[in-house]
Amino acid sequence: MLDSLRNAASTWIAKLLLGLLVLSFAVWGISGQILNDQSRNVLTVGDSSVSMLDYRLAYDRQINTLSQRLGTRVTREQAVAFGIDEQVLQQLAAGALLDEEARKLGLGLSSDRLAQLTADDPAFRGPDGRFNRQQFDFVLSQIGMRPEDYLRNREQVAIRQQIVEAATDGMSVPDELFKNLALYRGEDRTIEYVALPQALVEPVATPDDATLQAWFDQRKADYAAPEYRKFSYVKLEPSDISDPASVSEDQVKKAYDDLRNRYTTPEKRTIEQIVFPDREAAEAALKNLLDGQSFADVATAAGKSADDIALGTLAQGEIADSAIAEAAFALSENQFSDVLDGTFGPVIVNVSEVQAEVVQPLSEVEDEIRQDLALEEASRVLLDVHDAYEDARAGGATMAEAAERMNLTMRTIEAIDATARRPDGAIVGDLPVSAELIREVFESDSGIENAPLSMGGNGFIFYEVEGITPERDRSLDEVREEVTQDWIAAETDRLLAARAAELAQKVKDGVSLDDIALEIDQQKQVKRGVKRTANDADLGQAGVAAVFSVPRDGSGVFANPAGDGQVLFRVTEVFEPASATAQSIPENQRDAMRTGLADDLLDQMVARLQGKHPVTVNRAAMQEALSF
Repeated sequence: MLDSLRNAASTWIAKLLLGLLVLSFAVWGISGQILNDQSRNVLTVGDSSVSMLDYRLAYDRQINTLSQRLGTRVTREQAVAFGIDEQVLQQLAAGALLDEEARKLGLGLSSDRLAQLTADDPAFRGPDGRFNRQQFDFVLSQIGMRPEDYLRNREQVAIRQQIVEAATDGMSVPDELFKNLALYRGEDRTIEYVALPQALVEPVATPDDATLQAWFDQRKADYAAPEYRKFSYVKLEPSDISDPASVSEDQVKKAYDDLRNRYTTPEKRTIEQIVFPDREAAEAALKNLLDGQSFADVATAAGKSADDIALGTLAQGEIADSAIAEAAFALSENQFSDVLDGTFGPVIVNVSEVQAEVVQPLSEVEDEIRQDLALEEASRVLLDVHDAYEDARAGGATMAEAAERMNLTMRTIEAIDATARRPDGAIVGDLPVSAELIREVFESDSGIENAPLSMGGNGFIFYEVEGITPERDRSLDEVREEVTQDWIAAETDRLLAARAAELAQKVKDGVSLDDIALEIDQQKQVKRGVKRTANDADLGQAGVAAVFSVPRDGSGVFANPAGDGQVLFRVTEVFEPASATAQSIPENQRDAMRTGLADDLLDQMVARLQGKHPVTVNRAAMQEALSF
């Protein structure tokens, strides 16, 4: 039973039954000095307890599990934010409650059974697949664990297992529940509905000062000014240090000659071809061409359309068949070839247009080449400039002074919040590596010389925080326009909700939605096949939830997905899926339900044990366990 629960990935049970043993294997050796100080246990349940070491081992294991899941090492501060210390405490308390209950019930494990469990552990098997005492001693010595400690922990796990199996053995989820779940998920509904726009209520007038002040005072935190930071930065990319004027005429001329193909548009020809089934047909067509027939007429006689014979306007290197390419580029404009041996059979080609090669003169591309050469040189010396800047700062130069020495530009952002907005609400949208830079600025402090940020391996950002303006409450006068708009919107929503409630009551009293639609000059809509899992564009998730919260012929109101109106609806049809069976629920979901039921039973049992066996927690010992 334990294996089946563990295979179903029950986190609670796995930690409850195997935590102590696995944790001991993982990091048994830390702080052995506190092992036997029973007066400093983290928690005590009757005669059962959890030592500081056991708590720290469980805590470290939880940290490792979370770090693997997130792909980064979780810090102590992050662990506190996640509440890991309390989670571990609750898990170990559950185990201690089981230990105390086992002690009260007189549960135990015979020496023979403990020996068998130890012998069955694959970690202790020798080359022949059987228990090997030397392997047993070696494994335990590697982790600094004594044999008696291993046996004590193994016995504790096995005794807990007895209680868990007693609570969960024979437990199963009835097929009727799975069938009902399939019916629940597969149900679909037809509704009729009417949109209730804000135009149904009179425009709301601007409130007086007293009303606005009272409304603002209740929501002052919503209008608080965030923390702003002033910072300066220097960007170092090849474009920031390139010097096109330093590139000589000879360098530009050489680069132009070396890269001539880049500035050359090759000769192209518009080519037509007729492919024939055999040489005899091709020779007959060639004779007709020589007798004065047009290439188009010969193609038509061969059963070819204009699309069939068009090869395209191509450079010589773009033609796959080398024989056709050589022949076509040896012809003059409006000249046809002899019969050629093409890839797909005998072929005659015709050149209808010749586009001559075009070479951009040096005068047209000189500036572009000069810029490219300057950027290449800047990329080569980029790290040298980086080091020179760092040396200047190390020598006592300010950011502005170091930037000036390197001919770099320092830019200052007077005030920005963590969302890249200025105090006036405008977004600072031209920051390099914006998201990363702002994040680092808000993690730094004033006057600190920070390590530069990398710009994708081709540049750096040097930055420094120059001032911090703490978040603060704003006065009404500072945000009066925004608050007024919000109050009007909220009051409009309130009035519309009241109007919607009136109309909804009429529907409940027997008025049809057709009559309601006529009354408010709106059109009734009908939507079929609405399912519980739908995120319908017209209804939204909240709307779908409302539709499935009432029975057939039930009605209700919900806010539309756009947030600018209400929707009045009535359920007209409810359909159950004809094929709903227990087997229509996927096996993995059925396993999850079985596991969840087992977890619920164990949680209830532990809750009952908490009332039976008081749990005492030593917070000081818990904090000390986390400090070593």
